[in-house]
Amino acid sequence: MTRHLGSGSLVIATHNADKLKEISALLEPHGVKCLSAGSLGLPEPPETGKTFVENALIKARSAAEASGMAALADDSGLSVDALDGRPGVYTADWAERQWFEGEPGRDWYMAMGKVEGMLQQFGPDTNRSAAFYCVLAIAWPDGEQAVYEGRCPGSLTWPPRGEMGFGYDPVFVPEGRDLTFAEIDPDEKHRISHRADAFAKLVAEQFGDV
Repeated sequence: MTRHLGSGSLVIATHNADKLKEISALLEPHGVKCLSAGSLGLPEPPETGKTFVENALIKARSAAEASGMAALADDSGLSVDALDGRPGVYTADWAERQWFEGEPGRDWYMAMGKVEGMLQQFGPDTNRSAAFYCVLAIAWPDGEQAVYEGRCPGSLTWPPRGEMGFGYDPVFVPEGRDLTFAEIDPDEKHRISHRADAFAKLVAEQFGDV
């Protein structure tokens, strides 16, 4: 039987204020107070997993062990069918600028261009199917854990379109839509996204919501 969070405090295994805000908004209606790993001074563990599940669990376990509290972590990314699932867990890494390219940071246009360049090598008729994945992992200090997986299928387009998204959003067209994630109203995107799918499963099991 799955353990339930109930109301109380939960550590969100992130140092990203925007991610904390987004997750807090989803959980606060259920009486959960979210604290970030960053605000607690917790370390960021190396993400050495080969799958989204492994990386999410690494982060959740690390935060739970360091804080002595239940912790929630997510890991997400883009999987492209024609590229055998890449970039996958390396979705953000593909956007990392090298030291010789200027200031450290992430260049998402470069990352989108890398994906497109690889697809174009297969010719104009190549399969452009892709999906965003999100895995949410909850870990308790005693070692118990729960995992919820979300998916948003779609296809890739080129050139990038839209200004409202981030990451690979400007080249991703969700299934059944004509607009990219970067062109869709943010509220609509949040309703159909991979993260929304994963959170719906978490909320249904943890809080008994439909």
